[in-house]
Amino acid sequence: MTDAKLIDGNLFSAKVRESVAARVAEMVEHHKITPGLAVVLVGEDPASQVYVRTKHKRTVEAGMNSFEHKLPADTPEHEVLLLIEALNKDPQVHGILVQLPLPKHIDTQRVIEAISPAKDVDGFHPVNAGRLAAGGDSLVPCTPLGSLLLLKDTLGKLGGLDAVVIGRSNIVGKPMAQLLIKESCTVTVAHSQTRDLPGVVRRADIVIAAVGKAEMVKGDWLKPGCTVIDVGINRIELPDGSRKLVGDVDFASAVKVAGAITPVPGGVGPMTIACLLRNTLVACARLHHLSLKGL
Repeated sequence: MTDAKLIDGNLFSAKVRESVAARVAEMVEHHKITPGLAVVLVGEDPASQVYVRTKHKRTVEAGMNSFEHKLPADTPEHEVLLLIEALNKDPQVHGILVQLPLPKHIDTQRVIEAISPAKDVDGFHPVNAGRLAAGGDSLVPCTPLGSLLLLKDTLGKLGGLDAVVIGRSNIVGKPMAQLLIKESCTVTVAHSQTRDLPGVVRRADIVIAAVGKAEMVKGDWLKPGCTVIDVGINRIELPDGSRKLVGDVDFASAVKVAGAITPVPGGVGPMTIACLLRNTLVACARLHHLSLKGL
């Protein structure tokens, strides 16, 4: 059996960003409106700083306005909430993203709920989560949305396929399951308490791995020819002391069984920022009552 097709997230995310940039240019030309994304970073977490820099670069490349708000780690919670209140009212800001994790003295859920649902481009607000669960229009968390776009690009219509989502987080697992249900898949959400997890996974045409455990899903867990979306990002130490980035799927064994699989890195990761830009464009269009056709 030949190795699985690699699902190239770098290539597909570039296409998504190009499409967003084209729509932004149309919006600027025809409506004199420039979508704006505000990113709030509290503290100096190195990984968060890298993410924020990348988001700024991609936002500007797409022709959008980028507003960065970098606050000291000891910023009181009420000051963060006041900033969000100001951004909610700012007509130039159409999307608000608070970079997580926040310092421990700040209530993350309170901050998320302070963001206007119409500008919640992370898709974490309970209103957006509820709309997604009810099958309505919502801003969808970027990583599940990116995973869905990769699936549809790889498989076309998903209706009738058996899908297993491994992981039940509010950020990936739960919204991923809702998106797949909306596509008429038969969905199982598996987790740490699932009995015979390998047996459950082995039934699936689509496997979404989002548990945060390095290389947990083995090749012999998979149905031959299935499609695997690996959301995991884990750093492991090799025998020589160096470190390597791996997913939640044991790629070396899985690639021999699956029909298509995302690599780590270069799979789902690049789609997250592409979908953040897409969400900002969608939020801007909705706030200004413009057509979303084609998005």
